[in-house]
Amino acid sequence: MKHSNRRTILRGAASTAILTAARAVVPGGAWAAAGDAPETTAATLGFIALTDSAPLIVAKEKGFFAKFGMPDVKLAKQASWGTTRDNIELGGMHGGIDGAHILTPLPYLISAGKVTKSGKLPMNILARLNTNGQAISVAKYYQSMGVGLDSSKMKGAFAKLRQNGGDPKVAVTFPGGTHDLWMRYWLAAGGIDPDKDVSTIVVPPPQMVANMKVKTMEAFCVGEPWNAQLVNQGIGFTALTTGELWHDHPEKSFAMRGDWVEKNPKAAKALTMAVIEAQRWSDNPANRKELCEIVARREYFKVPEEDIIGRTSGAIDYGNGKKVENFPYLMKFWKDFASYPFQSHEAWFLTEDMRWGFMPPDTDINGLVKAVNREDIWRAAAKMVGVKDEEIPKSTSRGVEKFFDGKTFDPANPKAYLASLKIKRV
Repeated sequence: MKHSNRRTILRGAASTAILTAARAVVPGGAWAAAGDAPETTAATLGFIALTDSAPLIVAKEKGFFAKFGMPDVKLAKQASWGTTRDNIELGGMHGGIDGAHILTPLPYLISAGKVTKSGKLPMNILARLNTNGQAISVAKYYQSMGVGLDSSKMKGAFAKLRQNGGDPKVAVTFPGGTHDLWMRYWLAAGGIDPDKDVSTIVVPPPQMVANMKVKTMEAFCVGEPWNAQLVNQGIGFTALTTGELWHDHPEKSFAMRGDWVEKNPKAAKALTMAVIEAQRWSDNPANRKELCEIVARREYFKVPEEDIIGRTSGAIDYGNGKKVENFPYLMKFWKDFASYPFQSHEAWFLTEDMRWGFMPPDTDINGLVKAVNREDIWRAAAKMVGVKDEEIPKSTSRGVEKFFDGKTFDPANPKAYLASLKIKRV
């Protein structure tokens, strides 16, 4: 090869590399102008070993983060929601995390400074990660009582335990978080006061089964695969799944520190694009087996695939003789607007946190939701990845919600909902 030809080839290769670096990937193999490229290619995102963290893990493993210009995203496994909170407060620049798979109320509690050491820390919710998919599990001792959606069947047993000097305990994953609110709603609907008739304790999700095994609790609320693992080990049973309590209820969210989003708005959109792509992939039944294989790996959940595949695919064994195929309350990652962060749902979480004293009774619900919820970023990201108009909600509200006990929540009138509840702190 002549030197002049070699120099020409090298110059051509260099030009191609520069042009590639100056462009951002968009769906269908097209390219966006350099002005659309993310401000950074890196972010550190926390996750906990729960099936609803799958969109973040899939986005990493299937290359969706890289596809949208974020090849240097790191996933950091968190031991508990308290750890997630601490590392968000620390921030990615200081050895913590920039965002996370998170309990939907937690960004609000952090933003309001209710659970942080250094006061208010603005957060932004960019997407909902899933709907449904949690459960309330009960120790095997209570199985003969026929405990299910009706928690009142345990009321006498709890009272007797207290009379005999015992302390009935129910475990949740974080005060004021989703699992805490599901447990409290279920107990209160059956006339059991979660602050007076039982002791509500906090246990990290991966430790729930071990604690039930040594009989330190009567019940717990957590996501999968821990409820299924409890059943598989013959230690307890599923009283109800949370989708039975509130059909297609919101659960986890994808949230980032507000200052990170403010500094990197294009990167925030790119991350959301990747998460949306991962959610669509994850909700395809043809991909469920591979999804379970991925999240079961040592670096993620470190559990047998059989603890994940059943409930993820729609087959549920309650552990009390009840088995259901084609389960109607299957965890959803995308279908039925599962990914869209409805502001009305977050209004319910704030109202419930007010109900139990985690947020003050004069909380500006609408103001706080507007500050934290960035559904505008979700909509922009959805358009960029080619989501059809019919798959994008027309409103920020899903309207009036109905619960298993007949109670309704109208996001336009939270006070009426609070007034209808008998057991509350406000």
